[in-house]
Amino acid sequence: MKFIDRTGETNKNNIGNLMKIIKYRNATDIDVLFLDTGFVALNRAYKEFSKGILKDLYDKNIYEIGYQGEGEYKGGRTKKYRTWYSMFFRCYDNKFHIKQPTYVECTVCEEWHNFQVFAKWYDNNYYEIPNQVMHLDKDILFKGNKIYSPENCIFVPQKINNLFTRRNASRGDLPIGVGIYEHDKTKYRAKCNNEKKLIYLGIHNNILDAFNAYKKYKGELIIEIAKEYKDKIPKELYDAMYKYKIEITD
Repeated sequence: MKFIDRTGETNKNNIGNLMKIIKYRNATDIDVLFLDTGFVALNRAYKEFSKGILKDLYDKNIYEIGYQGEGEYKGGRTKKYRTWYSMFFRCYDNKFHIKQPTYVECTVCEEWHNFQVFAKWYDNNYYEIPNQVMHLDKDILFKGNKIYSPENCIFVPQKINNLFTRRNASRGDLPIGVGIYEHDKTKYRAKCNNEKKLIYLGIHNNILDAFNAYKKYKGELIIEIAKEYKDKIPKELYDAMYKYKIEITD
């Protein structure tokens, strides 16, 4: 059979990335250049090229920002990939922002646009606690932080994460922990969630007194849970909880 050198042949993969054969050794060994990003897929089969099933590992197909990258870590349904993808969803999905406006203006740092970089950090920092779902948190270590990055993020158990979850929509314009007393609209009720229980902290004559009641209870609760988890969580998380300041502007 006569050898056909297909070097220089072009095609598009299934999502429209333009690719070109830059070396054709035989039908089971070709090198393919993706023209948009410069990524080269080595030692692939020609049928992968012709069917368009080759992937450009630098194609920014996650909200036009995130990409797979070259390395040992695979995507798909792995826990680390789902965690990585969820960052982009929270930061860049406009429909999600309608429900959760606190994520507006949040971003993922440039180095974590590459899944390989994030996955390596994940392996070095992820831990588990029995009977707890683990969450990637960006703003307990640095209050008010809006950037997902290796310097700012840490894994936390759900019980701790719930302590810092904000429900702005449910309280309207009032400070955190404060609501109008339903039986007397001139007074204010202080309240705080403690796991699945809503703890009522008295009826107060003004907003500030109600907030201070919430602040005292919530501060003590954070310290209590920090002590409970002291030997199970990273020291930097424990220290951040101990130093955490509750403010009326939260």
